Amino acid sequence: MEMSSLTARQLYEHAKANPTRRRFGFGKKPMLINIDLQLAYTGLGEFATAYETDPKQLDYVNQLADLARAKGLPITWTYVAYMQSGEDCGVWGTRTDTPDSLQNIKVGSRRAEFDPRLKIDHDRDIVINKRMASPFHETNLQSLMVWHGCDTVVLTGGSTSGCVRACVVDAISRGYRVIVPEECVADKHESPHFANLYDISVKYGDVIPVAEAIAWYDAYQPEAR
Repeated sequence: MEMSSLTARQLYEHAKANPTRRRFGFGKKPMLINIDLQLAYTGLGEFATAYETDPKQLDYVNQLADLARAKGLPITWTYVAYMQSGEDCGVWGTRTDTPDSLQNIKVGSRRAEFDPRLKIDHDRDIVINKRMASPFHETNLQSLMVWHGCDTVVLTGGSTSGCVRACVVDAISRGYRVIVPEECVADKHESPHFANLYDISVKYGDVIPVAEAIAWYDAYQPEAR
């Protein structure tokens, strides 16, 4: 193991500054997947489990979603919530049992609600209630990627070290390109956030400035049918 005194943030910044780092790049058609932007994780001052990295995160997510809709590209929003008993959380819900515990995000509860700042088209956007970290786990997301002809995942949400990373690994394992706009993902603590941005950028996907993702969507031209 290589020893280093660098912080996780410094390791990530070094990787980001590497001019020889090759990107996977966008493919022909992306799906924008927004992970768990619900009040349990965005409701600062209301829920102890909430966090914020970039204060404009939700503004950027809305901007990407608006562009995707304008271009006829698919958008998925996920949230995590469980039945009243919490039985559908499985072993994941056995570590703690407090009001802030994962299995106590109940279907229909305020903790399960999407942040009201988000612009979600409930007639057109895809909404998935997931039970595990990755939105690909035992949901229909894979079949929707196939149906929409998508070869790329553009990923926002949280947490970077948890559900975002799980989605990144599952997506590339299924043969999809992965794009993570840096300002659009967040975590509870700095070190896991930057450690996972480092891992994603050097192993699994492209971590890019949100301005680049916005520019790509803006320039996208749907293929003629």
